[in-house]
Amino acid sequence: MEEELRRAAFGDSPGLDVWRALSATSPRARWLAAVVLGGQGHYAAAATALDALRHDPDPVIASLSFSTRASHLRQLGLHRLARPLDGAALARAPQTGPEDPDGIDAEGARTDALLGLAADSLGAQRLGEARRLLARVETRSWRGEVRKGWVTAEIELASNQPERAVAPAERAHATATSRKALRHELKSALVLGTSLVVWGTPDGLNRGVELVECELNHSASERLKPLIWPSALVLAGHAPTVGAAAIDRATEALSCVLRRADAVSRQVALESPWVPSGLLRSGEPPNADPQTNFLTD
Repeated sequence: MEEELRRAAFGDSPGLDVWRALSATSPRARWLAAVVLGGQGHYAAAATALDALRHDPDPVIASLSFSTRASHLRQLGLHRLARPLDGAALARAPQTGPEDPDGIDAEGARTDALLGLAADSLGAQRLGEARRLLARVETRSWRGEVRKGWVTAEIELASNQPERAVAPAERAHATATSRKALRHELKSALVLGTSLVVWGTPDGLNRGVELVECELNHSASERLKPLIWPSALVLAGHAPTVGAAAIDRATEALSCVLRRADAVSRQVALESPWVPSGLLRSGEPPNADPQTNFLTD
C-alpha cells in the first residue's frame, strides 16, 4: 500500500483514489493519504486525519502532520492560522533519524516546518523574516529542494523582483520533472509560468502563458482543484483569448475547494485577502492577486 500511496503523493498518480487508506493501521500510510487528499482539495477529510496524527508517537509523522495541515490552511489563504501549526511542527521535528528518499524523515520534517514558517511570514508581508527563515533551510531531499524553490520564487515575486524568481522556479521545475513527481511538476510549472509572465519579457511572457495553460489543463485532468483556480486567474490576466473561459474554470474550482473544507476554514477563507472570493459573487472582481497566491505544498 505504501508504494502506491507514495506514487500518489510524490509520483505520477496524484489523482489516485486513496480514501480507503485513511483507515490503514500505518500512521505513515494515513499521512500519505492526507497529503494526496489535500492535493485534490479534500481539505476537511485531510484535516481529520492530520489532526489525529499530530499526537502520533513517531515525532516525524507528528511534525509532518502539523506542517501539512498548515500547508492546506495556506492554500485557503489562512496564513495566520497556519503559523502556530508550523511552529509546532518545528518544535516536534527530531534532530536525527533514518533518511527517507521523499523526505519523510527528521530533515524533511524540519525543512517542511521552516519553509512553512517562511511562507506564513510572506503571507503576512514580513519579507525580511521570510528570507531569514528560508536561509535556515538545509535539505538533501528532492522534495525539500522543490519546495524551497517555490518559496524562494514567491519571496522574490512579493519583493517585486520577478527576474530573480525565475531561476529558483526553473530549478524546482527541473527537479520535479526529473523525479516524475507530477503534482510537484505541475505546481512548479505554475510558479515558473507566473514568474515569467510577471517579469514580462516578450519571450518569457509567451513561454509563461504556455506553461500555465498546459499546467491548468493537466491539473484539471488529474482533478487537482487547488492548482486550477490560481492558474486560471493568471491566464485571465495575461492571455485575453482564454480570459472568460479561465474565469469560469477558476470559479468552479474555487467553489469546489471551499465546499470540501471544514466550516470554520471555509468562513475564514471567504474573508481572507488571499482568496479571490469575488469570483463567487457575480459581477464582483476578485479581491486577491493570483500572481502571489500559490503558497501550497
